[in-house]
Amino acid sequence: MEPRKKLPIGISDFRKLVEGGYYLVDKSPFISEIIDNSGEIILLSRPRRFGKTLNLSMLRYFFEKVEDEDEAARRRALFEGLKIMEHPESLEHIGKYPVIFLTFKDVKETGFNQAFYKIRGLIREEYERHAQVIREHGLTPMEEQNMETLLFEKAPQPLLEDSLKKLSKFLHDAYKIPPLILMDEYDTPIHAAWVGGYYDEMISFMRNLLSGAFKDNPNIFKGLVTGVLRVARESIFSGLNNLAVYTILKRPFSDKFGFTIEETQRLLESFDTSGKFSEINDWYNGYRFGDVTVFNPWSLINYVSEQPEFPSPYWANTSSNDILKELVMDGGVSLRDEVEKLIRGGIIESRIDENIVLPELKGSRKYIYSLLFFSGYLKCDEQRFVDDQLKCILSIPNREVRFIYREIISSWIEKSFENEKLNLMLRALVDGNIDLFSRLLNEFVITTLSYFDAKGKNPEAVYQAFILGMLLNLGNDYEISSNRELGYGRYDVLVLPRDVKRPAVILEMKSIAGFYEEESEKAIKDALRSIEERGYDKELIVRGYDHVLKLAVVSDGKKVWVREGGNISLEGKETGV
Repeated sequence: MEPRKKLPIGISDFRKLVEGGYYLVDKSPFISEIIDNSGEIILLSRPRRFGKTLNLSMLRYFFEKVEDEDEAARRRALFEGLKIMEHPESLEHIGKYPVIFLTFKDVKETGFNQAFYKIRGLIREEYERHAQVIREHGLTPMEEQNMETLLFEKAPQPLLEDSLKKLSKFLHDAYKIPPLILMDEYDTPIHAAWVGGYYDEMISFMRNLLSGAFKDNPNIFKGLVTGVLRVARESIFSGLNNLAVYTILKRPFSDKFGFTIEETQRLLESFDTSGKFSEINDWYNGYRFGDVTVFNPWSLINYVSEQPEFPSPYWANTSSNDILKELVMDGGVSLRDEVEKLIRGGIIESRIDENIVLPELKGSRKYIYSLLFFSGYLKCDEQRFVDDQLKCILSIPNREVRFIYREIISSWIEKSFENEKLNLMLRALVDGNIDLFSRLLNEFVITTLSYFDAKGKNPEAVYQAFILGMLLNLGNDYEISSNRELGYGRYDVLVLPRDVKRPAVILEMKSIAGFYEEESEKAIKDALRSIEERGYDKELIVRGYDHVLKLAVVSDGKKVWVREGGNISLEGKETGV
C-alpha cells in the first residue's frame, strides 16, 4: 500500500510541495489558460488563502529560464504526471522566459516608511537574483549606478517606482526575450495602508510602481497580478489598455483557485474522511467562482490534517479581518442590523461593484458589500442587472464565516470587558435583576465606550450597537433582534427566549445631552411610555410569553440609566417602577 502523502499546510512554494512529496491538487491547466489568454496584463482577484501565491509559484517554475541545464531538468521534472504535460503547445513555453517574481503578502506595516523599506528589500532580492546574468551582458555606467543603488537598498522613491521597468529591460537585453512579471497580493500593502492611515502615500507609490512595470512596456512577455480586490478610481491601473480583469464573478480561471467539489471528494477519499463530506460542505463550502462551486482550501487541508471531532474555523484564525471589523463596527445601525440578519441565516440584496474605492467604503453600502463579497465574507446566491448595474442576493457562505462575524462582534465587547462580568451582566438582564444589570452596564461603558462615540452624531445608535453586540453572547437560547415592527411601532431591541416561560425583554433607547437628573427622569418616562403606547408587550403576551420586562435605557455620554417599567398611562403616571 502506498504511504499516505503529507498535507501541505502553509506551503506556498510549488517546488517545495512537489519535491517534498506533499499532497498536490493539480492546478497546472492554469498555465495553459494564462498562455492562451489574450490579455497581456492579467489581474486576478480571489479571497485570501485560496492558493494565489502557490499558483504564481507554479507559473514561475514552469516559465522561468535558467542557465544551468541540470536545474532546468529538475524544474521540468516538477511537472511530470501533471495535466500540463498533455498540452504540447504549452510545453513550448517551459523554461523559456526570465521571470520577475514578487509577493507582497507580508507587507502589512503600520507606517509608510516601514512598508517602503520592506518593498525595497523585496525588489532588491529580485535584482540580486538576476544580477550575474545582467552584468554578464553589460550595463552602461548609469545603469550600473542604478543597479548598485537598488542592490544596496539605497534607492530613493522615484528610482524604486521605476525599478521594475528597468529590471524588465535589463532582462530583455540579457536574454533577448522579454520577461514574465508575476506580482502576488499587490493590494495587501494598500489594505494595510488604509487601516494604518497612510493610504494616499501608498496609493501614489503603488500606482507609479505598477505603471512603470506594465504601462506601454515593450520589455515584457506577460504580466500577472493577483490580489483580493481591484482597487479603483485612484488610477492605480490607469492607462493599461492591455489589462484583462477576472474577479470571482467571471468564468475564466474559475476552477483554478480553491478546491472544486471533485477535488474535495478526492482529498477526503485519500485521507479516509469521505463520510464527513456533508459536515465539511456545511462548514467550508458555499463559494461560487464564475460557474464553479468552490471550497476553502486552507480550511479543508487543516481539517483533514487534524481530523477533529468537530470542524473548526481555520480561515478565521489566519485571515486579516481588520477591515471587516472596522466596517461592521463603524457602519451604522442599519449595517449592523443587516449583519445580524445575515448571522441568523437571512439574505440581503445589494449592488456589487468590481472596482472598490477604499476611502468611500464607510459612506457606501455598495462598496462595503462589494468588499465583503470579493473578500470571501459573503456569497452571491443570485445576480441580476438593473439599469446596467449588478445586484446580488447575498448571504454568509458557510458556518466558518458566520463564526467570524460572531467573533468580531463579541471581541468588540470582550476586549475591554472581562468575560465573567459580561456573562454576569447578561444573566442579570434575563433574570430581571435590573439594578445589577445597570451597574455592570455602566462599568462596561466606562471601560469600553469612547466618549466621542457616545457623544457623537447618533449616540442612541452607538449604545444600541453595543448592547446588540453583548446580547449576541446569550447564544442559541435567545433570539436577538432590533428595529422591527411589533404592536403599533418599531422596537429598539428585543430579547426573546426560546422558552416562553422565561421573561422576554424590550429595551427602548433614549439619549440626552445635559446630564441633568430631571432630563434623565423625563427621558426614562418617555421611553417607558413609548413601550406602553405601542403595545409591544401585549403582542408578546398573545404569543405566549407570561412575563415581559420593559426597560428604558437612557444615555448621556458615559453615563447610563436603566429603569424597568410597569404600565404607563397616557397622562404619564408611572406604575410598577
